[in-house]
Amino acid sequence: MTMTPMRQLMGEVLRTRRLAQGLTLRDLSSKALVSLSYISEIERGQKEPSSELLAALAEALEIPWSNVLLQVSALLELDEAAELATVAELSASDVAMSAA
Repeated sequence: MTMTPMRQLMGEVLRTRRLAQGLTLRDLSSKALVSLSYISEIERGQKEPSSELLAALAEALEIPWSNVLLQVSALLELDEAAELATVAELSASDVAMSAA
């Protein structure tokens, strides 16, 4: 199991917040003055935009940049916990096979 890239988690948070506000990509593009296609790529985790651009998207969504970062951090923590659980399961399985 591999961890989810940070850019993908950031995209998930931004997309979730945009949809929760009932905004289309076009709406956000107009508010943030960022191209619709670029926002779409960010939301799909295909681009690693600058922190300035991400802050502009957060401002256009009328949410604090720190809140976006906290949400990404929480998702990253869940992803890391799942990764650690998988590693622990694999290790326990290896030990059991070695003992047999």
